[in-house]
Formats: sequence, C-alpha cells, structure tokens
Amino acid sequence: MSVVPKPLNSVVVAVLAFFAYIVFSGSVSTYDLLTGVIVATATGVLFSSITLQNPWKTLSPRRWYYTLRYAARYFTIDETKAHLDVIKRILHPKAPVNPAIVKVPFDVESDYAKTAIACSITNTPGTVVVEIDEEEKVFYIHWIDAKTLDPVKAREEISLIFEKYSKKIFD
Repeated sequence: MSVVPKPLNSVVVAVLAFFAYIVFSGSVSTYDLLTGVIVATATGVLFSSITLQNPWKTLSPRRWYYTLRYAARYFTIDETKAHLDVIKRILHPKAPVNPAIVKVPFDVESDYAKTAIACSITNTPGTVVVEIDEEEKVFYIHWIDAKTLDPVKAREEISLIFEKYSKKIFD
C-alpha cells in the first residue's frame, strides 16, 4: 500500500471526517465549521493512505442506502431486543443464563465488514466477540444465553443479519 495519499482518497476521508465532526459536535457555528474543516483536512491527508483502498466504494449511493437502513434497523430492532432480553435476565429472580463460547462462521472478505459485524455483535448486550479466526473464517463469541452450540444455527441467531448488511456496505 502506498504511503503517499492519493488526492481522491484524501478528499473522501476529509469529507467523511468533517461530516462526523459536525454530527458529533452538534453545532454548525462558524468556529465549529472552521475547526471541522481544519481537522478533517488534516485527517484526510494523514490517514487516507491507511483508511481507503477504493474511494469509489465510499461514493456509492447504494452503499449509503444500506448503511442508513442498517443503522435504523440496528438501533431500533436489534439493540432493543437485546437490551430487553438482558433486562429480563437481570430482573428474573433466578437470573436465567446459559453462557457459552460459540463458534460462528462468517462469509465476508473485507476487514471493514468483519469489523462491522464484530462490533455489532459486541455492542449488542449478551454477546461479545472474543476471537476472530481469519483462516477458518469464524468468530468465537461469548453468548450469555447460548440457545445452540451448532455453528450454523448460532450464526442465524447472532450474526446473520449483521453480515447481510455488512456485505452490502463493505464487500
């Protein structure tokens, strides 16, 4: 991979960094816009060579559509179900848990897709990715209530929906 950033890569990373800066600062004051441009430009120049390989993927409206659709689903459905499940376990008098580390296969190629799936699993209460075996293409996941130890069924229960979206967004 080249150490010198390509101009398009720098611009794409800078635009994404600026967008994230403005969204998370929650402000569009002159100071924040100016600071955002400076920080985003520096970020684009410094990190584009290690962040992007193909900037055209980032500019795909189809990928953005699936990103927004995934975020909406994840935060409204997947997170809510997982939180309610953990709350039920906490409030239950006998705290019903059946913990296990399960082997869950995945079928994505890019590091971004693997990372997105692993983060989605780990951010969802009740599951934590403890290892990724790249050669075998499996996650090892600690599951608070292991409904199955079968890798295929565990994939359906835990990660298939995350994989579906990550594949459309990143691969």
